Amino acid sequence: MPEFDYDLFTIGAGSGGVRASRVAAGHGARVAIAEDHRVGGTCVIRGCVPKKLLTYAAHFSQDFEDAAGYGWTVGRPEFSWPALKAAKDREIERLEGIYRKLLAQSGVTEIDGRAIVVDPHTVEVAGRRVTARHLLVATGGWPVRPDFPGADLCITSNEAFELSELPKRVLVIGGGYIAVEFAGIFRGLGATVTLAYRGDQVLRGFDDDVRAHLSIELVRHGIDLRLHAVPESVERLSDGTLRAMLRTSAGVEPHEVDAVMLATGRAPATRGLGLEAAGVVLDADGGVVVDPFGSTAVPSIHAVGDVTNRIALTPVAIREGAALAATLFGGKPTRVDHADVAHAVFSDPPVGAVGLTEGEARAASDAVTVFKATFRPMKATLSGRDQKTLMKLVVDADTQRVLGAHMVGPDAPEIIQGIAIGVKAGLTKAQFDETVAIHPTAAEEFVTMR
Repeated sequence: MPEFDYDLFTIGAGSGGVRASRVAAGHGARVAIAEDHRVGGTCVIRGCVPKKLLTYAAHFSQDFEDAAGYGWTVGRPEFSWPALKAAKDREIERLEGIYRKLLAQSGVTEIDGRAIVVDPHTVEVAGRRVTARHLLVATGGWPVRPDFPGADLCITSNEAFELSELPKRVLVIGGGYIAVEFAGIFRGLGATVTLAYRGDQVLRGFDDDVRAHLSIELVRHGIDLRLHAVPESVERLSDGTLRAMLRTSAGVEPHEVDAVMLATGRAPATRGLGLEAAGVVLDADGGVVVDPFGSTAVPSIHAVGDVTNRIALTPVAIREGAALAATLFGGKPTRVDHADVAHAVFSDPPVGAVGLTEGEARAASDAVTVFKATFRPMKATLSGRDQKTLMKLVVDADTQRVLGAHMVGPDAPEIIQGIAIGVKAGLTKAQFDETVAIHPTAAEEFVTMR
């Protein structure tokens, strides 16, 4: 009999866990995967995919308005949240089915239930104990809920996707990518939106010009942006609405709304998994500490994705999962390069970025040259929309290597994906300049900036 039930037991069927399991099975490993919710994880079920669908829906309100500038006469549009939610749910169900089918086709045993680590080679799941040569923790992250009176009356991004009706007035607490994305979604779908953030500017960690530019665009979009604002309490009134008290520099302000959304960050989902008792080291935020190959302090326990508290992006988790499988079962130790990972914020307008911010570059060297352009998108010339696009390159003044590229404006994520190849490849500003532009496009600005 085999020494263990499986060669690999994966806890969590999100993007990273599914990829690791399928690749490991492809290398001939006996693999099982456990999930206590729905297969697909944060990205497919309650993150990237449904959020992008809602972003598309929200943008139609502007498209209808802009059409008039191009000669179209459009009747008064009507929006149905139930219809959108039903369509979104059908798509998520379809994608979950694909994930389950891929696991089955790969020969991975799927177990429904919450798995708890008992020891370095044993988990308890679905009322029984299962052993494996290697355990993989891929449980992702979970929204952080701040501690203040009435916080339990608020929703997070998890619940926002499942609302039975669209709230007419929404207060979004937070200033990160989830906060600005949902503020844009709710506003685009017709809600009155207030975005309250404790810091001095939204999108902490992004380039300062990007942060300032996006905040201006959010206000242009009709979002009431309140900085240096902290929630003190939320209470439900007799008519069912909520009263939120915000402490600002001007004092305490009441806000009566239909929903308060907490978008105050996410934390690794490690609570109650039994990891520390098994010898796994966690960081201050509960993230699993791993080496460059995804292994923990316990040689048989590994982790990939958001639960490691490194770069919380689906493509990173997928790459980490494949690398771990190659390391453990493919005979090819593989580490993931986390440098120059492109990322996007699907706000309105969206943000795309790759590489160093200007602040990061200047902190490392005085020899930095910045190229920046701000302009009105061509589409807005006839639509009349008051909107500006920002593009920025951060360049090493000595080597002329492009260290970072940043954009706020329509199609920013799509454009930055291509630019990211050049940044990752170490191309210089001269090589960008030598590239003939595609005209007329917004993207051409990245190869014509002087």
